[in-house]
Amino acid sequence: MGHAETITTFSFLLFSLASVLSTVPQSPKNSTSLSFTLTAVHRRNSSSFVASLAAASRKTPFKYSMALTVSLAVGTPPQTQEMVLDTGSQLSWIQCHRETPRRPPPTTAFDPSLSTSFSAVPCNHPVCKPRIPDYTLPTTCDQNRLCHYSYFYADGTLAEGNLVHEKLTFADSQSTPPLILGCATSSCDDKGILGMNLGRLSFPSQAMISKFSYCVPTRAVSGSGPGPFPTGSFIIGDNPSSARFQYIELIRSSQSQTMPNLDPLAYTLPMQGIRIGAKRLDIPPSVFRPDAGGSGQTMIDSGSEFTFLVDQAYGKVREEVTRLAGLRLKKGYTYGGGVADMCFDSANAAVAGRLIGDMVFEFINGVEIVVPSSRTLAEVEGGIHCMAVGMSSMLGAASNIIGNIHQQDMWVEFDLTNRRIGLGKADCSRS
Repeated sequence: MGHAETITTFSFLLFSLASVLSTVPQSPKNSTSLSFTLTAVHRRNSSSFVASLAAASRKTPFKYSMALTVSLAVGTPPQTQEMVLDTGSQLSWIQCHRETPRRPPPTTAFDPSLSTSFSAVPCNHPVCKPRIPDYTLPTTCDQNRLCHYSYFYADGTLAEGNLVHEKLTFADSQSTPPLILGCATSSCDDKGILGMNLGRLSFPSQAMISKFSYCVPTRAVSGSGPGPFPTGSFIIGDNPSSARFQYIELIRSSQSQTMPNLDPLAYTLPMQGIRIGAKRLDIPPSVFRPDAGGSGQTMIDSGSEFTFLVDQAYGKVREEVTRLAGLRLKKGYTYGGGVADMCFDSANAAVAGRLIGDMVFEFINGVEIVVPSSRTLAEVEGGIHCMAVGMSSMLGAASNIIGNIHQQDMWVEFDLTNRRIGLGKADCSRS
């Protein structure tokens, strides 16, 4: 898969279930559904898992390419599954075999027939009712009376399969209770998703996690090369470094009124402005706040690689980059299907980076995300370097999204109890 295709593929991870297309076709009659013996679904509470978190936080490594990929043990006995840590999604899902039983598994996909803790969600389960207010996952009833979901992403790609109950086990052998997951038999990627947003069926909500954090390491180049990829840290529970974090209160959105361009389950930040070099760009703070229709929302998202800005903000950034380094821009070149057009070839990239200088995202109470000049440009393909900033309108979105490339070398803590985000500088290759 080429780089231009890859950025589009991962950009769909920005959008939570509130962004699923409003009109969704029924599952094709010839689509493959998993066929399982229908067993009773028993839910037990998460008290033991929560109690273990109170005793000690849980640290899990992840690999950082374009996304944050954790390897988690799923089922009983555990099968290792790669899942993208995505704060922009609600539904967690894993890759499942189309056929069952099948021993041994021919690929790294999950084999439900080998797990004693696995159970399918039947059609009469409450979660299989489409259009629940905060959960717009389209569901249908398949021929086996099991709950089938079709998850459409913003780029038109699809993940579908059955909703199931299954547990996750961490390195210290502490397991969650069975959680509702998607068991995908048709999807666009070879990894699953660990949905981490504010929705009631996200991983934090179901596992009753009140706090989590991650530290994204720097990497020399962008994209989908063979690696090796640097390793970062994902912590569930209290972060030992939190005493030095600066906190930003999340913007609370009322779900009583539906706004067509607002994602009420996203982590929405009160951004104030952007600086490039020593100059604060002439962008009204209102550009970074949701308007009456929800446009302008600013969210922080681990599932997006690039940062995306609404047209008014992107235009001001491009204007300043052109003023500082316009003579060195690669004329007529765009990256990622046109989402980014501030790019330089290898001969000009180093000089252009110095001319542009640091880029700073400003929030309330003086909290900032500082992107140093050495990381202002990211290599995307064949020695070409681009500002890792794209136009959200090219994705069909009306939001500002701070991607993981601009979250490097700092702890990002999601304090769900206090509805706030903590930021702290760190060397994430050592954290």
